[in-house]
Amino acid sequence: MDDIYKALCSIVGEEHCSAMPEELFIYSFDLGTTEPKAPDYVVAPDSVEEIQAIVKLANEKEIPVVPLGGGLSLAGLAVPLKGGILIDLKRMDRIIEVNERARYAVIECGVSQGQLTSYLERHHPNLTHTEPGAPPAATIAGNAMIHGQGDLAHPYGFTSDMVCGLEIVLPEGEILKLGSCSIGSGWFTLHPLPDLNIFLGWCGTTGIITKLSIKLFPAKKIRGMGTFVVEDPDLVPEIIYKITHTQLCEDIIAFSRAIPPFASGLHHITVNIGADSEKELEFKEEIIWDDTLSEYIKGDVGGYLGFTRGLERPQISKASDYKKGGGFEYVGGIMPIDTYPQCYRKGREISERHHIPYTVTARVIGSGNSMMFAWTYAFNRADPESINEARDALHETDELVLELGGVIWKPGVYGQKLIIERLNPVTKGLMKKIKQVLDPKGIMNPDNWEFSHGF
Repeated sequence: MDDIYKALCSIVGEEHCSAMPEELFIYSFDLGTTEPKAPDYVVAPDSVEEIQAIVKLANEKEIPVVPLGGGLSLAGLAVPLKGGILIDLKRMDRIIEVNERARYAVIECGVSQGQLTSYLERHHPNLTHTEPGAPPAATIAGNAMIHGQGDLAHPYGFTSDMVCGLEIVLPEGEILKLGSCSIGSGWFTLHPLPDLNIFLGWCGTTGIITKLSIKLFPAKKIRGMGTFVVEDPDLVPEIIYKITHTQLCEDIIAFSRAIPPFASGLHHITVNIGADSEKELEFKEEIIWDDTLSEYIKGDVGGYLGFTRGLERPQISKASDYKKGGGFEYVGGIMPIDTYPQCYRKGREISERHHIPYTVTARVIGSGNSMMFAWTYAFNRADPESINEARDALHETDELVLELGGVIWKPGVYGQKLIIERLNPVTKGLMKKIKQVLDPKGIMNPDNWEFSHGF
């Protein structure tokens, strides 16, 4: 055993450290199109102190460090592009506190979406949190770190907007706390202290989030989904504008898909509603469907497919593996709602040019301030040509997002490069300085948000 492996074993224990090729292989790729790259070591720490010791060792030896949550980002953000130590955070899965009255939870970085949902249903049934529609194994910290959004994004915004406090291991091993927790006043807010939050959206290049406090919300007793369909994509922005104006919905998603074939070319707008009584539910249904959307039904340009109660929360990733090849990836774009028609038409064009059934999905964020668009490209992992087609489509869509005036969401290295090329020079300079100050040896998830390649 080499000295680094021995040192890692002494930190986390031999059973939680590996340099075996077959285990390193598992951590060399995600479900997306990023070329595989194996780490040199994998460790699964159990505490912030163990992470601190690993990072200090990596600094001393100048070895890259890559933190891994649920491994579901798809865009290669946790693939160890330069090898080194991959830190699997799955053992750090403690729910430390749930404050019922103040509606927040303090959790470790490995707590998954499904874990918190189940815990709240058992112990705090009056509380819920925003769920992203990803598999239950996706971590809450990971979703916040990439500025993700969930099924409460319409009224409340990005998951990162719901963070109330953070604990971070910095690139040289110091443990930082941000928010009210930094002065010993609990984990209830990031405000009104000076804003030092340079850790969300950075892909682990400025530090490793080890704990966070996340806002919780009232869990309604009755839940259901109504669906409205139109053929004309140009109608979607105004319909969404009118629905959001009611301020009665929890989640609004617009989508169009090639599969099943009978739905191709149609635009579905799904509206999730929560209520505490039948009276409240009927009131919301009447306002949305009878008052707000009746003109489209009377004008024979839209149809209401009805309201279904008791549905599970939206799982917008379920229909992604059309080619049954174990692979799919998508480009996300944070866009103005008015761009929906262009996003649909140009995204469909890209898909069809690359022989991929098109899927365009968009979720409303912040009462209509923006939408998160996702253009999904499935591929067969056993077919190199299929992977190349999907990768080319992804790169074209990264470019499309910027062309339409949006911002690429959770971009991979290619998308990051496009953004860096367009950044305001002062913004770019400050980001570079922040990385140099925090991580002078450049060990934290290298090749992500990299400013030293001349672009």
